[in-house]
Amino acid sequence: MSELLSVDMDTGVTTITMNDGKANVLSTLMITELNTAFDRAEKQDAIVILTGRSGMFSGGFDLGEMQAGPKEAMVLISRGSELARRILAFPRPVILASTGHTIAMGAFLALACDYRIIAEGNFKIGLNETQIGMTMHNFGLALARYRLPRTYFNRCVINAEIFNPRDAVQAGFFDRTVPAEQLPAAGSTAAQMFAQLNRDAFCNTKIRSRKAIFAILDQAIKDDLDPEKIHAV
Repeated sequence: MSELLSVDMDTGVTTITMNDGKANVLSTLMITELNTAFDRAEKQDAIVILTGRSGMFSGGFDLGEMQAGPKEAMVLISRGSELARRILAFPRPVILASTGHTIAMGAFLALACDYRIIAEGNFKIGLNETQIGMTMHNFGLALARYRLPRTYFNRCVINAEIFNPRDAVQAGFFDRTVPAEQLPAAGSTAAQMFAQLNRDAFCNTKIRSRKAIFAILDQAIKDDLDPEKIHAV
């Protein structure tokens, strides 16, 4: 049994809950286990609800791994990018039910999901890379350009502005907020809504509409791993 996340499979819906007891950091192990959970959901042809522990969805990458060196950092970032790319292309709907703080790579996972709900509360949402001394990677730039409103791109990506849940909806990270106690029900309701859609029509339209961005994101992942293009982090 995983110490980092749990997987609940029930009548066509798989709920993946990250809970490392701390900031739900995206370490190599967490990313591996998330991919395994998505493998299970895909095999079951299930809608996915991705969530976290109370008050925390994810604080981003594991800084211990990131600080091992520029090459090691970009390898971890590429794994996170590949996970976000996978979510963006997942054949079934992926619903984010964010339980709280959604920072850095956690926010990029939000941008990759099809429908994003966040609990109301004193939570921080945003891309803090330039705030912590990290030059934004190519994949992050491309995904942010694709999902964030143009008027918010500079504020989010370059200025590293951090938002509360309500303002994060305006900034494009989420679709709606709900009271924290209503979050599980809101996630279930969203899954029921998506279950009414034709499975093939949803998948085909999702993939067709994102064909151009997939090519951009795939090139960005390659560029991020190019030794001549790796920035100090």
